[in-house]
Amino acid sequence: MNLIKGFSEVDKEDVLIPILLFDLSCFICLKQQKYISSSTVVLVIVVLLIVAEVVVVVVVAVLAVLVAEVVVVVLIVEVVVVVVVVVVVVVVVVVVVVVVVVVIVVVIEVEVAVLEAAEVYYSSSNVVVAVVLAVVVAVLAVLVAVVVVVVVVVVVVVVVVVVVVVVEGSSSSRSSSTVVLVIVVLVIVVLVIVVVFVVVVAVVVVVVVVVVVVVVVVVVESRK
Repeated sequence: MNLIKGFSEVDKEDVLIPILLFDLSCFICLKQQKYISSSTVVLVIVVLLIVAEVVVVVVVAVLAVLVAEVVVVVLIVEVVVVVVVVVVVVVVVVVVVVVVVVVIVVVIEVEVAVLEAAEVYYSSSNVVVAVVLAVVVAVLAVLVAVVVVVVVVVVVVVVVVVVVVVVEGSSSSRSSSTVVLVIVVLVIVVLVIVVVFVVVVAVVVVVVVVVVVVVVVVVVESRK
């Protein structure tokens, strides 16, 4: 897929049919008079998301430890309990944000697929090839989204585990069983979230394929 494609290569009426009103790719298209594939947007989102999540998790973990120390003194509560709760909340928030980003990326890729299909149709007049291309691009978009989620979740899990292990190891009064408890709880939460996300991705794949096929057919039929 070309990263930058001249806006004049595709008729403006054909662009306005499949593209949603509130959309990043549409904004770029109108502002720059060029159509930029979302590959660049996906790359930027992945980098920024990973950096942001690592920073957030580290900060929250450190704050959790500081707050936990106060709670231990005041309420005599085990530090690991507070850390586990904070870790679970952070992971859930992270995955929710990632799912939202993935949905946005998939929507943008659907539009890329439709425009690519329209270009193929007008250059070859082959509806089947155009629809197949659109579906392939849409499925690849979902695969990219899954990779994004896997990378972010793995990074978050590793960072949290490292922070907890370091903090736990700095105090000789705590047993190693607390570290195991934190890791087990974290792994269970991540596994549940991954299962839920797989279901969401499966639904998104079906919706993406249906939307792409319907939009391409509508565009083709409207030109007959």
